[in-house]
This record gives sequence, structure tokens and C-alpha cells, in this order.
Amino acid sequence: MSEPSVGKGIDRVDARLKVTGKATYAAEVAVANVAHGVIVCSGATSGKLASIDVKDAMRTRGVLAVITHENAPKLAKPSKQNTPQDKILQLLQDDVIHYADQPIALVIAESLEAAQYAASLVTASYAGGGTLLSDLAATPKGDAYAPKKAGPSGEAATVRGNVELGLAAAGVTKIEATYSTPVENHHPMEMHATIAVWQGNDRLTVYDATQGIFGVRKRLATIFGLDPEKVRVINHFVGGGFGSKGSPWSHVGLAALGAKMIGRPVKVMVTRQQMTSLVGHRPKTIQAITLAADKLGRLTAIRHAVTSETSRFDEFVEPAAVQTRMLYSCPNVETSHHLVRLDIPTPTFQRAPGESTGTYALESAMDELAYALNLDPLELRIRNHAATDEQEKKPFSSKSLLQCYQQASAKFGWARRTPKPRSMRRGNLLVGQGMATCTYPARQSPSSAIATIAADGTALVRAGTQDIGTGTYTIMTQIAADALTLPVERVKFELGDSEFPETPVSGGSQTASSTGSAVKLACLELRKHFAAIAIDDPASPLHGLTLDAIDAADGALIAKAKPSLRDPFVDILRRAGKTELAADHKTIPSEEQKKFSIHSFGAAFVELTVDEDLGLVRITRIVSAYAAGKILNPKTARSQFYGGIIWAIGMALHEETVRDTRTARAVTRDLADYHVPVHADMPDIDVIMVDEVDTHVNEIGAKGIGEIGITGAGAAIANAVFHATGARIRDLPIRLDKVLAPGRA
Repeated sequence: MSEPSVGKGIDRVDARLKVTGKATYAAEVAVANVAHGVIVCSGATSGKLASIDVKDAMRTRGVLAVITHENAPKLAKPSKQNTPQDKILQLLQDDVIHYADQPIALVIAESLEAAQYAASLVTASYAGGGTLLSDLAATPKGDAYAPKKAGPSGEAATVRGNVELGLAAAGVTKIEATYSTPVENHHPMEMHATIAVWQGNDRLTVYDATQGIFGVRKRLATIFGLDPEKVRVINHFVGGGFGSKGSPWSHVGLAALGAKMIGRPVKVMVTRQQMTSLVGHRPKTIQAITLAADKLGRLTAIRHAVTSETSRFDEFVEPAAVQTRMLYSCPNVETSHHLVRLDIPTPTFQRAPGESTGTYALESAMDELAYALNLDPLELRIRNHAATDEQEKKPFSSKSLLQCYQQASAKFGWARRTPKPRSMRRGNLLVGQGMATCTYPARQSPSSAIATIAADGTALVRAGTQDIGTGTYTIMTQIAADALTLPVERVKFELGDSEFPETPVSGGSQTASSTGSAVKLACLELRKHFAAIAIDDPASPLHGLTLDAIDAADGALIAKAKPSLRDPFVDILRRAGKTELAADHKTIPSEEQKKFSIHSFGAAFVELTVDEDLGLVRITRIVSAYAAGKILNPKTARSQFYGGIIWAIGMALHEETVRDTRTARAVTRDLADYHVPVHADMPDIDVIMVDEVDTHVNEIGAKGIGEIGITGAGAAIANAVFHATGARIRDLPIRLDKVLAPGRA
């Protein structure tokens, strides 16, 4: 009997396509007679478009159309949002300006070069506009308001116990601090792009760089008044999205609008500069945290108040306090979220939205409390380990955080650390070591798949999900191979087409748990179909058995009581006169799951050096341990953990979108100015995957891993900087000017 594939670190099944350049991304799809669209963006930040002059653009050779609010057809429901995650789009339906670089025209030409040149000739004038607000930190406190919800689900504010009593208890040590995280942009390697092709007036095919093909289908159907079944969205590969491609943006609708107006396919590709305005960003946060603990280091009170930015015309909440509700044991906890409306584009999800920014603040505050108590930061966390989710009053489905602490700290050598700041040196460099807790929820959404076995014994499994670079093609192939008891080489998994069974967005670290469960159950359902045929077939060795008496192994059905009685899938099909047999399945989260709090956990330990003369911070090594249920493929999983940790390095030390306060326009508009970590910045990264069995989380026992790597690690870096220098830097990113600046301790 062949060994299971799940749990093995096999190579990516799509690796050869990617390394040879044969993987086709949205902008690369060969579509006949395609025209090129270029978006013209607003030069004003607010007010109205007083006039727009397109005459010179229209006279440019090769230009087919210039669409503005003056000639764009009125759409059915341009601002209708199908889900809370959908954003209000700007589709040239009026003259109102909401933010700098808002789309005000779409130039369509025979070539990209002609469209770009003609777009440069469009001029506009503006009127009106009030007082400009572009900086969260500079707005009056009275401008903040409380939203109804924080995150995909959950209350914006929570209270348990009495924080004031917890703060006033005898003998407690209290710390109060405010932490801030900057605006960040996603900047995936693949920029956003859409090719729209109309078949007649009521059928639309779109090739879109998206993390959610079904969300795009529903949104375009709503905008253009179409039956969703008449909108087809295709996307076989995504070159990174990190949340920005989680919902459709204006360029998607504009591509379809342009294609409809000129009667031929149109491709619209967002420029690197437009990535800072047209496809969302991580909002700036200001987080006030108060912690109190008794003499033994047991938390008596936590208060976590988050203020973040949103646009004037839409709403997005960065739910940075949600993990604070459950991460540590504490009888008195208050969390809250507030928003301030600014003259900016609408923010959106960015890798581990909420938990990445929130764990930076909470875990930095925990480090400050540890020093105030003269207690080891790891020991403080162990003493406040939460055995249950005290906010939800539920047990955890599984929790191996203590094992993460133990394994990562041992591998790191934490016990050899001297606790006093500025006490460790390497030559003329200060050495700092810091740690933090990591966490991210394990989600599952309804999902579907279909599995087919052909007469030659090969299997084809389909689900309309997306591979955003995480290895979805590979792990789904492994899951299907095991469920069908076939070698991986005999299984093909296809995705990225809205005509396939519906799946959720590839975001929130839920693809493996949602679609992986659907794939497994569809394959098991297919085995039942084969068994039913065999049971009724007098020529089958399994004739007359019950379904419960039949198992599968090596591409055949077998009798559980007598495994020598076997009937290969190919023989069952041949005798039945069938060329193939298929089965589908739709999964939904079980009622059992509602009884548990379901999260992944981890621990990050960081060592770095600081040149105190130059303020340069260099991370030398990171050791992290994660407990995330069943690891489906250790090779692709390790890459996911690495990716999250590298994002944390960027968040802590490099990334910041800077706005011109006079215009609210981003001035860090490309990768020359928006700094991200590169190969030269990479330390030695050691990832430990802690064995964890979770029988409650889903049908495959796996928790999401795409985002947990960024949580906690940013705080661990900041805590290591403090240990090295004695300077507590509470606003990210930690750059040399802040390390050198006085008054930071």
C-alpha cells in the first residue's frame, strides 16, 4: 500500500511552469484584438471635476476612445456592495472627487504606448474642496467615531470584568504606552490587471488578477445588471496579492466598461505608481495600551484602544485589538476600535489585517511590562497563558503555544540571554534579543469541489479557487491523491475558473481548510459512487458488500475484512461501460466548530545587532515555532512561514507609505522609495513546525499558515532593539533616525 502524500514536502506541481515562464498571469492571456486602457487619475484631492479636456488625447493616432463621466454609460448599480468586504468603486459615474489619483478618465488605444501618451494629454480643472485631512495623527480627537464591527466578524468594542478595578488593585505594576503603525502598501510582484471580453451585450468573460474570482463575478454582475452565471472570471496564477486582490477595485469595472463601449476586448493594467491609490492600503493605526499585573506577574487588567484611518466615502476597520481579547488570561479586559475619516483612498486588508498591527502593540507592551516587573519576557507570557478563550468562554480546539515557547526558546538559546538592556555586545555592536507571541484565527468558509476518475485511472479534480503563490495547486493534489489512493502523478488539480465549483476568497488563511476539505470530501464521495456500482455488479469481487465494509487502496476498492478482495477503479468503469465517473461535494463549517475557539499559535525569537554610532539595525537570526494543526506539505509551509516573517521584517524596519500633507497624495510611489526587505537584509531564519492534532478544526485537520508568520515577529524585532539599545521605539518602522534620536527610552 502506497504511503500518504499529505505531510510530505513534495515539490510544487506548478514549479516547472513558473520557472520556465510558461505560467500565464492575467495580463499575459492572449486575447485576439485586445485594446489597451490607461487610467487617468485626479490631480485634486477633493471637490468636483469642473472640466476635463480630452481633445488632444482623441487626436492621438491609435486612440479608440476616451471615457469620462461626460460620456460613460450609466451603470445599473455602480456602488452596490455585495459583501462588507466590497469597496465603493469610482467608475466615471459622476464628477465628485474623493481622493488624490482617483480615476477620472480611461483612455483606450490600439497599443499601450499610444494609450499612455494620450493619457498624458488629458487635462482637467477642479472646483470646491474643503479642509484637507491626510494624517491620522494630526486630526482632532473629536473626529473619531466607533464603527459597528471590527473585522470580518466581531464587535468593535468589548468589555469583560472591570478594568478600573484591575488597575487599582493593591500592589499592581502598571504601564501605559501608545504605539503607532504607518500606512503600508502591498506592492506584489504582479500588479493588478484585468482583460474584459464581451460576448454580445449580456455575457462577459474577465481575466483578472484576483484572490477571489467569485467575488469579481458577483460584483461585475451587479454593476452591469447581469445574471452572475453570464459572467465568467478566469485566473490561473496570481503573482502575489497579500489582501489587495481580495475584492474588485475600480480598474476591473473600468476594463469591462471600456470593452463594452468600444465593442472589443480591453486590457487595463494598474501602474506601480497607481498601486498606492487604486487598490487599497494598510491603514495607519494609533494604539493606546494599558497593562497591569500583580507582584507575581499575573495580569489584572488590559485596555487596548485602536484608532485607524478610513476614507470619507467608505469604511474599513483595521481590527487591531481582536487578538487582545483572547491571547492572555486576564479577568479585566477592554478593547475598542475607532475610525477617523480622511481625504484618502479606502484602506483594505493587508496580510494578517489587525493581528499584524495589533500584536506589534500588545507584544511590545508585554515586553515593557516584563521589564517593569523585572521578569523575563518569556516567563511573563507563560504565567499568563490562557488555557481557554476567556472572551468567548470556549475551550480551544487545540492549543500548543507552550510547546512553541519551549521548542523555539531552546533552539534560540534564550536562557543564555542577559536581561539588562545594552548588556550584550559583539565587537563594537550592541546585541539585542527579543521575543513575542504569534497568533491568527483558523477560519473555514463554505466551499465546493468536483472529482472525476477517467477510464485510464487518472483523476481530475476541480475547484474555482485561486493559487496566490502559496502552493494551492500542490496541496490540493496531495489531498485528492490520498483520498482517492492514487499516486500524485495520476492526479491533476485545476482551479481559477468561475465555471468550476464555487469557493471562498483566498484570504484570511482559509483556502487549505475550506477548499481542501471540499476536495477531500468530493473524492471520498466519488469512492462511494464507485462502491455503489461495485456492490450492485455481480462480476465485482465486492458484490453484495455494504458501503461500510469497503475501503480503498492503491487505486482500487478493497474489502476491509479481506483486503485481497479488490476491484480497481478502472475495472469498475470498464464493466459499467463508463468513460468516467464524477462526484461533487460542498462543505460548510460544522456545528461542532461553534463549540470551540479555533486559532493557530506561535512564538518568535529574534537576535539583532545595532551600530549605535550609525543607528543601523541588522537582524542576525530568527527562530520561530508554530502550531497550526496538520501541516499538509512541510516544504510549501516553510515557505509560507518564511514569507510571513520577512513581511514582519519589512513592517518593523522598512515599510512606510509617506503622504504629502498638502495633497494627501502618496509620495513613496514605487519600489525605489517604498523600501522593502531584500536578500541582503535576510537573517538566518529557523522555522519549527510543532506537531499538533486538531480533530475539531475541519475535515483535514489543518489550520491556515499564510498570515501567522507576520504576527508577533514585528514586536519581537522591536523588543530586541530595546534590549540592544535601551531605547523603546513605539512607532514603526524602526529606522536609524529613530534609533539615534534622543528621548526614545
